[in-house]
Amino acid sequence: MAEIKKEINGTTMNIALGGILDTKSAPQLQDAIMESVADVTEINFDFANLEYLTSAGLRAILVAQQEMEDKDGKMTLKNVSKDIMDIFKMTGFLSILTIID
Repeated sequence: MAEIKKEINGTTMNIALGGILDTKSAPQLQDAIMESVADVTEINFDFANLEYLTSAGLRAILVAQQEMEDKDGKMTLKNVSKDIMDIFKMTGFLSILTIID
């Protein structure tokens, strides 16, 4: 189960994730994003404490990315572990996500 911490500062949403983003927690992440996305033009994810994500977690990240693209917004991910980076590479997500160090 993932831990989801959301903070909104103006038009920027910061989300820190911890644990495992899976079929139980991915819908919670999507709900947290969708309830606040109307006034947001930037989403920043912090994966420092995220241990793993499943296909459901990937889908939640993809939905957030699409929301930002639809409104010419921006989405970034930081503190991505090697294991999660490998998942992004294998699934082709690396080409559509902005990952910063």
